[in-house]
Order: sequence, then structure tokens, then C-alpha cells
Amino acid sequence: MTSTQTRVAIVTGASGGIGRVVAERLAADGMSVLVHYSGNQARADETVAAITEAGGIASAFRADVADETAVAAMFDAAEQRYGGIDVVVHTAGIMLLSPLAELNLDDLDRMHRTNIRGTFVVDQQAARRVRTGGAIINFSTSVTKIALPTYTAYAATKGAVDAITLILARELRGRDITVNAVAPGPTATPLYLDGKEQSVIDRMAAMSPLERLGEPKDIAEAVAFLAGPARWINGQVIYANGGVI
Repeated sequence: MTSTQTRVAIVTGASGGIGRVVAERLAADGMSVLVHYSGNQARADETVAAITEAGGIASAFRADVADETAVAAMFDAAEQRYGGIDVVVHTAGIMLLSPLAELNLDDLDRMHRTNIRGTFVVDQQAARRVRTGGAIINFSTSVTKIALPTYTAYAATKGAVDAITLILARELRGRDITVNAVAPGPTATPLYLDGKEQSVIDRMAAMSPLERLGEPKDIAEAVAFLAGPARWINGQVIYANGGVI
């Protein structure tokens, strides 16, 4: 990759929440961004519009992250539209909460398909296509360490993401491609806040020495660091949680 070449990023799950803010941040850093979504085209179009109105370059693409054919088509689209791929940020995932003893195993299978298989499928294409000097950034969770009740199955899927991340970094030896994961703590997104009583939100905010929930922009800052200047951070899980653990 030459110094004058515009970098290209694919951001999965970029139609809302943390993914949207990550897409906007990478675009603001000068990258052309392929905005992935799985179902809500209107929200994906809003992300694209926000980026283009701010002077950036973006377009949307729909795909099931666990479908290898659809994901390959998404990577094809990024290469055709922008000339190559330098950064892949995989934020897409689902979270279904229940105590282990009460968990509906269909929910476990759904999370396994999206969170584990989806990460594997996206990373497989990324490993084959990201250009020299690029970065692959998966999304884990701080709950693997905080160990909150009801998060058993979700945290288990993200533990698998950690393993995929650490081993893929070593498998890409000699390619000058970094592979890391960002593990957010409690973050004020609609997904996180939905259905929670204020007392629960306040308690979670108090867990951090900074005494607040994270904001999507806090997580995007960590992603931008790993996607850009952080070339000596590789094979790591970065806990972006304000010091909760």
C-alpha cells in the first residue's frame, strides 16, 4: 500500500450503536467505509448519509455475517467499489441474556451462529484479502472478566472470539497485518439500555472509577487507534471499559 492510497474499511454491524460510531470515526480519519448491515437498510442508509454529509466516502452492503457466500460478496463489493481492503472491524453480534440453568438452547445456537461462526467467516475473508499494513479488529466483551450473572452464554461466545483473535494474529505472521479485539464494558447504546431499570444503569456506571457508562465514541477511539497508528499492538484483547476490571 502506498502512502497516497486511501485506506478502505469494512465495518460490520454499522447500521447503529457502536458500529455506526466506529464507521463514522474511521471515515472522519480519511477511510472509505463499507457499511455492513443485516436487516435495517434505513439505518444503514442513515449511517452512509451521515458520513457523506461530513465529507466522507461510504456505501452500504447487506449480508448475513454467518453466511460465507454473502460475506465473500461483501468483500468483493468493497474491492470493486474502493480498490481493496485495509481494515475490517467486526462489531456485528447478538446478546441474549439468561441464567445458564434457564437458557433456551435455541438462543445459545443463535448466538453461536452469529457471534462465533460470524466472526470466523468474516475473519476468514479478512485474512485472505486485507492488504499489507492492514488491521483486523474483532469485538469481544469485558463480561468475560467481569462475570456478571445472566451473561453466561453471551460471554462464552465472546471467549471464542478472543481465541480466534489471538491465534489468527499468529497465523498471519509475515503479512504485516495486526489482529486485535476490543472488549467494551457497559456502554450507553440502545441495545444495552433497553429494558434496564435506572437503578441497574446507575449501579453499572458506578463500577468504573470514572463513574459513568462508556459512550460509543469511547469505543470508536480504541478502534481508531488499532486501525491506524497502533502497529505494535497485535494479538491482544483491549478492554475499553473505563477501568471496570
